[in-house]
Amino acid sequence: MDVHEALYTTRMMRRTHPDAIPLRTQARTLDAAIRAPNGGNTQRWHFLGVDDPATKAELATIYRRCRAREYADIEAGRLAAPVHDPQAHAETMRRIKASGDYFTEHFAEIPLLLFVFAVDDHGGANIYPAIWSAMLAARAEGVGSVITTVLRYEAEEVTKLLQVPTEEGWRMTAMLSMGYPRGRWAVAANRRPVHEVSSRNRWGQDFGLAVPAPLWPAEPTG
Repeated sequence: MDVHEALYTTRMMRRTHPDAIPLRTQARTLDAAIRAPNGGNTQRWHFLGVDDPATKAELATIYRRCRAREYADIEAGRLAAPVHDPQAHAETMRRIKASGDYFTEHFAEIPLLLFVFAVDDHGGANIYPAIWSAMLAARAEGVGSVITTVLRYEAEEVTKLLQVPTEEGWRMTAMLSMGYPRGRWAVAANRRPVHEVSSRNRWGQDFGLAVPAPLWPAEPTG
C-alpha cells in the first residue's frame, strides 16, 4: 500500500465485525510498531493484546463507566472545548457520540484490544510514534482501529485486572481496538485546511501557500 494512501485514509473505525484477527496479522502489525523511532532506542514500551471474552467483558463494564465520566467532563466544558466554529464542532461531536455509543455497546465483541504501556515517557514522545505505526500497519492489513485514552479514568482498575507491574513504573498510555471494519476507508473531509492552521516564522503569519483541497491523490503529471 502506498504510504500516502495509508496516511490519508486511516481513520477511527468504531464499527467492526467480530471476526478474529489472525495471529500472524497481529504480529505483522506489532513488528511494524516496534520499528518506530524512540529516544535513545530505549524501547520502553509494552503491548498487551486482549482477546479473551471474559476479560473483554470485564473491560467493557469499566469502559462504560469511564465513558460516562468523559462525557460529563465534556458537557461541563472541562474537556474537548472547540477552538474553531463551536456550531460545527457540536455537529461533529453529535456524530462521534453516535458512533461512540455503538462502540461502547459492542465493546466486548471487538476482536482485539491492544493496550500500550510505557515507562518514563515524556509527553508520549516515545510511545505515540509506535502507536501510530501500529494503526497504519493495521490499515495495510485491512484492519480498522480506534485509539482511546478513556480508560485513564480507572487506570488503576484496568492495570490491576491486566496484572500490569505498575511498581516497575509501567503506565497505560492508550488502548487500541482492532477489527475488520464495517465502514469504508476514505479521506477525512472535515479538516480545516493547512493554511488555516499553520504559520511561518511567527504565530499568525501567512503559511505561504493555500491548500484548499487534500493533496492526495496527487493530480497526474505530464
